Amino acid sequence: MADDTQDLAVAVAADDHAQGSADAPLVLVQYGDYECPYTRRSLAEVEAVRAELGPALRWIYRNFPLTEIHPHALQAAEAAEAADGQGRFWEMHALLFAGQDHLEAADLRRYADELGLDTDRFTRDLEGHTRLARIEADVDGGVRSGVGGTPTFFTNGVRHDGPYDAAALLAALSATAPPR
Repeated sequence: MADDTQDLAVAVAADDHAQGSADAPLVLVQYGDYECPYTRRSLAEVEAVRAELGPALRWIYRNFPLTEIHPHALQAAEAAEAADGQGRFWEMHALLFAGQDHLEAADLRRYADELGLDTDRFTRDLEGHTRLARIEADVDGGVRSGVGGTPTFFTNGVRHDGPYDAAALLAALSATAPPR
């Protein structure tokens, strides 16, 4: 019988967008798309998992814009990365998902202004695609890891192909936990 599981091709690194301690024993990696309604819905489940596991969990978010079906996904990912350049990735991340139906360039600039970012720098980063290589690296790693859609989760380095409700993610994290 063939093993259908696939490991995360790109190990978690210091430059990943992460919440939780680098020493946490459990790691949840999520590939997502800012324009994907399923990714948006999955965030409540991730929050429930984080609340349940507390400091035992490290959550990583990686970009996987599905540009063929979501015309604003790439520019939204670039906006998140531009905000990261000013130390505000997670705040922009939250705004992008909260305003998922409003991802035009003017909306992104408004979000940057709401966050108090240097909007000139933000606009230069967007127009110059200065953060595109980071997104492309996330996508490449996702493709090499077998990501075909969003959201896709990896629990402790193993692709999770089941449902992504909190109970299922908690069970997968437990099943793939490293031995103590």
